[in-house]
Amino acid sequence: MGHSTTTLNVVVLCPLLLIIFFLSPSTTSATTFPSIQAKNLFSDLNLFPRQDANIVHHHDSIVSANVNNTKKNIVERNLRFPNLVDPDGISVEDLGHRAGYYSIQHSHAAKMFYFFFKSRNNEKDPVVIWLTGGPGCSSELAVFYENGPFKIADNMSLVWNDYGWDKVSNLLYVDQPTGTGFSYSSDSRDVRHDEAGVSNDLYDFLQAFFAEHPEYVTNDFFITGESYAGHYIPAFAARVHRGNKAKEGIHINLKGFAIGNGLTNPGVQYKAYPDYALSMGIITQAESDHINKLMVPPCELAVKLCGSGGKIACTASYFVCDIIFNSILSRAADINYYDIRKKCEGSLCYDFSNMEKFLNQKSVREALGVGDIDFVSCSSTVYQAMLVDWMKNLEVGIPALLEDGINLLIYAGEYDFICNWLGNSRWVHAMEWSGQKEFVASSEVPFIVDDSEAGLLKNYGPLSFLKVHDAGHLVPMDQPKASLEMLKRWTQGTLSESGANAEILVAEM
Repeated sequence: MGHSTTTLNVVVLCPLLLIIFFLSPSTTSATTFPSIQAKNLFSDLNLFPRQDANIVHHHDSIVSANVNNTKKNIVERNLRFPNLVDPDGISVEDLGHRAGYYSIQHSHAAKMFYFFFKSRNNEKDPVVIWLTGGPGCSSELAVFYENGPFKIADNMSLVWNDYGWDKVSNLLYVDQPTGTGFSYSSDSRDVRHDEAGVSNDLYDFLQAFFAEHPEYVTNDFFITGESYAGHYIPAFAARVHRGNKAKEGIHINLKGFAIGNGLTNPGVQYKAYPDYALSMGIITQAESDHINKLMVPPCELAVKLCGSGGKIACTASYFVCDIIFNSILSRAADINYYDIRKKCEGSLCYDFSNMEKFLNQKSVREALGVGDIDFVSCSSTVYQAMLVDWMKNLEVGIPALLEDGINLLIYAGEYDFICNWLGNSRWVHAMEWSGQKEFVASSEVPFIVDDSEAGLLKNYGPLSFLKVHDAGHLVPMDQPKASLEMLKRWTQGTLSESGANAEILVAEM
């Protein structure tokens, strides 16, 4: 049995490696090694974590908040950030903010860090969990730069975010997979490599969280996130739904899941790179033809082999398909691949460094109860570990969720290149489910916010696709008001009504 497996891996791997060698000699350079590529991606955001991952090998620096000295799976504290600009004088209790650690049940020694922000509107609002991608980037990026309750001012004070998603929901953010953000382990075996590990950890966390907070168990529950969370979210939603059906524990009132500028079906999305780049004037027709002729077919083969060839084939397929992405970037000079309207200055595309400065302050760390654990904004170790998962198609589990009435929203900023709207639209339209024909035939209608068109929406039954205007990869950062309105309407089941009303107005005109 072992011999046949080895033979299969060799048969699968050899043509992929040959493809890499002949198509792109530059892929053998050091800059394309995963560890260096990860660090380059992180430095583009002006993030320089001191550790590659929070794998703590000395126990004297473990979190001091009684995490290891309790039989409880969850240890949390009321949270009030220092330097919070708060004109209303709200008490810590009324604020309802918490930070904590969950001792991951099916792990060797892993602890998952999380934030919980009670709704500013009503405790009965939906519970919404947010997952940041990377893979390996902490959800604090979203907390402070996208849809969290606060923004970090240049003087390191916190100011309220007028468009924080906690205005219409009870918000959960988690640092995951293990090793990311303030989450840590003393055992390197706890670093996850696939969606089974990721989704099981998240499901177990939810069970512990709702056991700790039974007052939220009956609230509607939604899963959201962006980028590589396009992998995490479908697997996590399927895990929750499977647990509900099997009555494994506390019933989680899952109503829907939303993916923003995500990577979900790489086989479709990588093929869309040259078409999107051509349509936006990033490459010429001749360059597009060259990429489509020489680079796309090997990627298609590699993705197919990943579907049947195991870890080695999937890792190799990442390098084969990444040639497409890098080939376009090599022709695009200093373009910001998260938002093609912008240029990167040297290696700097965004400056998120205030997050690291803020979270490394002694007063902040004391408020969070994280002890001496380093804050790893983005983990190159986690990034590399997930390479075997990267090219897998996570669309495959979605139709079953749609058939059971679980709502799905795919939204994408129109100027993002790395997880562009075109690739996302293609896999959504090609997805086979009972409502596919009706969804494909449905009209594209304006998404109206404040009497202006903020995007274009398609909807049928439980499936919605929204192309967001004037936004890149980070929609809640680029279009905070529109993204808040999107979340509000979607969780209330009224997302398509604005488009329907707009159609009526157009018809009347």
